[in-house]
Amino acid sequence: MKFTNSGGTAVRSGTITFGTHIIGALGIDWATIESTKQLPTPIAPGTSKTKSWTVCVDSWRVPLGMHVETQDVSVKWD
Repeated sequence: MKFTNSGGTAVRSGTITFGTHIIGALGIDWATIESTKQLPTPIAPGTSKTKSWTVCVDSWRVPLGMHVETQDVSVKWD
């Protein structure tokens, strides 16, 4: 994921939250598991940083025939 600071001051800290949905065989969304990670800071004004994360869900939460999709992402910076 690419983070670009278009502001006038450095981003010194922040978090990214992923909403990973557990989807049943018929397409029903059974649950959403959130996981939060730290942003790749600092990000100076006018620059970008790229970072990727592995999002894990306990295997017991995803029974046979179901799958996971990370559909929601939100960012909060300080």
